[in-house]
Amino acid sequence: MLELRPNCECCNADLPGDSPDALICSFECTFCKRCAQTHFQGRCPNCSGQLVARPTRVGTALRNNPPATARVLKPHARCG
Repeated sequence: MLELRPNCECCNADLPGDSPDALICSFECTFCKRCAQTHFQGRCPNCSGQLVARPTRVGTALRNNPPATARVLKPHARCG
């Protein structure tokens, strides 16, 4: 099951489990659309993998399987 990290690793924007603005790589590094497109040209700065839309989790699935609460910020992925 995806971890659904709660924030962009770059700008720290909130990305709730049902957010359509979250992008992830195959290692679940998580970025908002703005940072992924503006700063990283669709590539993860951690692993160089492709950043794709993170599936959303809604309704009962979100209530029964909440997203992670630990925020991840990586200094080398910081933007702005």
